[in-house]
Amino acid sequence: MDDEVHPTEVPDLVRRARDGDASAWEALYRRSYPRLLAYARRRLPGGEEAQDAVSEAMVRAVKGIHRFRSEGAGFDAWLYGILRHVVLDAQGGKRKESSDPVPETVDHAPLPLDRMLHQEEAGALRAAYGRLGPDDQEVLDLRVIAGLPAEDAARVLGRRAGAVRMAQSRALGRLRSLLEEETAGGV
Repeated sequence: MDDEVHPTEVPDLVRRARDGDASAWEALYRRSYPRLLAYARRRLPGGEEAQDAVSEAMVRAVKGIHRFRSEGAGFDAWLYGILRHVVLDAQGGKRKESSDPVPETVDHAPLPLDRMLHQEEAGALRAAYGRLGPDDQEVLDLRVIAGLPAEDAARVLGRRAGAVRMAQSRALGRLRSLLEEETAGGV
């Protein structure tokens, strides 16, 4: 099965999954897994713990698909909401700092100097991101990294869409300032 699922196909896949179609669940899982795992890895200390959290979230999604309503937030927001609860449960209800808040990027630079510069930039970004507060990190994870619309991120976070947009703007501003400090050698 092709792993690429166009967003317009999601409602049909959800309907089929609700009707018990295993291939629809597989397509939804393959589509969502990488982004859900990245989200969990930034919040949990170990890779295995993150994988377990995503698996648990998917089990809960399968069991609770009858509760999903397509009005309001979309399927992705619903999954992130479930995963967020699983992660909070795993953390004992409080946030833990992840050892690697931003995943490593794959480097396809052809020259060693380009590769070194790219690694330095990625390292500075990881360091700056790690200095952000947990609320800023979560907003950026949902909006920028996961690509959720403000309305869906708001549903996950229990806030209004306008408040999420404002929080994103402020978090990006703080990230920009911290990144400037990192690249200038300050800390």
